[in-house]
Amino acid sequence: MTDVVVISQSIVRPVGSNSNRIKIHLTPWDLFFLRSEYPQRGLLYPKPDPETDIIISQLKSSLSAALNIFYPFAGRLVKTEEHDETATFLVDCDGSGVKFIHASAKTVSVSDVLEPVNGIVPAFLNRFFPANGVKSCEGTSESLIAFQVTELKDGVFVAFGYNHMVADGSSFWSFFNAWSQICSTGVDREKKFPPLLLRGWFLDGVDYPIRIPISETVSLSSPVGSSSLLQEKLFRFTRRNISELKSKANGEVISDGRKISSLQAVSAHMWRSIVRNSDLNPEEVVYCKLLMDMRRRLNPPLEKECFGNVVGFATATTTAGEMLSNGLGWAALQINKTVGSQTDEGFRMFAENWVKNPKIPNHVAVINSVIVASSPWFNVYGNDFGWGKPIAVRAGPGNTSDGKLIVYPGIEEGNIEIQTCLSSHVLEKLSTDAEFLEHACVV
Repeated sequence: MTDVVVISQSIVRPVGSNSNRIKIHLTPWDLFFLRSEYPQRGLLYPKPDPETDIIISQLKSSLSAALNIFYPFAGRLVKTEEHDETATFLVDCDGSGVKFIHASAKTVSVSDVLEPVNGIVPAFLNRFFPANGVKSCEGTSESLIAFQVTELKDGVFVAFGYNHMVADGSSFWSFFNAWSQICSTGVDREKKFPPLLLRGWFLDGVDYPIRIPISETVSLSSPVGSSSLLQEKLFRFTRRNISELKSKANGEVISDGRKISSLQAVSAHMWRSIVRNSDLNPEEVVYCKLLMDMRRRLNPPLEKECFGNVVGFATATTTAGEMLSNGLGWAALQINKTVGSQTDEGFRMFAENWVKNPKIPNHVAVINSVIVASSPWFNVYGNDFGWGKPIAVRAGPGNTSDGKLIVYPGIEEGNIEIQTCLSSHVLEKLSTDAEFLEHACVV
């Protein structure tokens, strides 16, 4: 077993005092994640030249400055139980601070992460993440974002986990980009960032705080698919692979003004290939769920930079038989249509109906589903803390399920990499599927 030694654990608070103590009320889409585990990601860096103690000190002081800008992360979730067997939640931006762990795994080298045996994401990586098993509802006592910096033999792994009720991927990466900039250019850099633009309350037909039955706030059993039977691999799509898939998908679609995007074509290729290798009966229903940023789809639209969680799920549904009797273009079109159907009207209607009978899923995954999360457009590889840009990104434990696809930009511009979690036998078949590998490769 890889030996991971915790050197120190501390709480980092925003620099200065927070005179304007803001409370953020949560929408149905925030509360939807109440039982979800913290999403976790990590960046692998080359070994810094300075002493590690200096690096840790710089990371913590710049984190404190970044939290002064992105202050909701330094707050806590507040749960209030009402007399009618309901509870309400809000985020109190009280400056309580965030967990910061400094750890060491000096037996692990960068190559152990980048070139694992059989391409399987190694189990030891789980121990490099700071919020394993933490659920959003635990934000009453757990920090709303947590960090772990692990020294390797010849590198550094900077990992984090965050509460999805407070922020989505877009808001998180904005924070991370600011933190790395402040660290590399000096704490005074904080003054050059504009004030945080909060999402605010935009649901005219919904009163807050939203009351939820207490029974819906209790965590239940484990997610779909036994984690012991799941494995993960990274698949890379080069710029050329993506161009070929996009061209093929659009060539198969009868022109009605619809254009298949690069991500839709890649997602369809993954979906079809997973279904083809899953030995399903033709009548079995299969799903492709995509997490979507809804900021610009609302009316009036929210600013692209506004902080918060503004994601919705778009779900394409078909049967295994129908999927495999049609081509890539048909599968991509199903995704394209469901993405196009995500409108302001539908988003608001969901909220108004949901508050009448709040139901919080224990997990998003359903059987025979593929879930596409994260985005190839996030600025992942631009995060230089002062000793070089990252050389790899990995997802950690959190909402792990059979069919979970975490999408990243590739380290080479124009590439896409997908960390793919599947049942071990399906993943093994996918890894040797010539039709699939015609447009992808194992990282």
